Amino acid sequence: MTEPKPRRSGRIRMTSAERREQLITIARGLFAQKGYEATSVEEIAHRAEVSKPVVYEHFGGKEGLYAVVVDREVRALLDGVTGALTAGRAHELVEQAALALLDYIEKNADGFRILVRDSPVGSSTGSFISILSDVATRVEHILAEEFKRRGLDPKNAPMYAQMLVGMVALTGQWWLDARKPKKPDVAAHLVNLAWNGLSGLEPKPTLSTRPHK
Repeated sequence: MTEPKPRRSGRIRMTSAERREQLITIARGLFAQKGYEATSVEEIAHRAEVSKPVVYEHFGGKEGLYAVVVDREVRALLDGVTGALTAGRAHELVEQAALALLDYIEKNADGFRILVRDSPVGSSTGSFISILSDVATRVEHILAEEFKRRGLDPKNAPMYAQMLVGMVALTGQWWLDARKPKKPDVAAHLVNLAWNGLSGLEPKPTLSTRPHK
């Protein structure tokens, strides 16, 4: 008589790396939905169907897990901006920078919501202002070259880079929920204001280069 096969548990066994990724994915969604303070280790563990010590074993606690989530988002954002800044005229590079930020917001809505929330008290990770400063350093050389060409003081380029990136980021926060107008139109209007100023606004701005889909 054949021995009956033991019933398998409904829970799928994961490798340590797979479990770590699962916890990061779950925490990312909760941090985006509820914020850092309102998210508990208990809830993360419950959704992952593990005990709380498993979360502590992988990340040392909620703040450690949050730091990993934020670090990934920062790298994704900075890599997107850096990769988008291909060769071109200064005006085109400003367009590329604006589109890169909006691309990140469109494709990583949860990640962007996490970045714009307040960081946990005492944490040096995740300050949105510091993240924007990092992005600004990637684009200030564009403005410095344009300032030189126009006979302006290139020493002011870092300040203007902060203004440009801050303007795009705040507009992105609004567009995250509004989603109107379309992304290329938002980028075109942003560059219109940044490049032409209020006194030289074009009535119907368009991008000089076609955005990548």
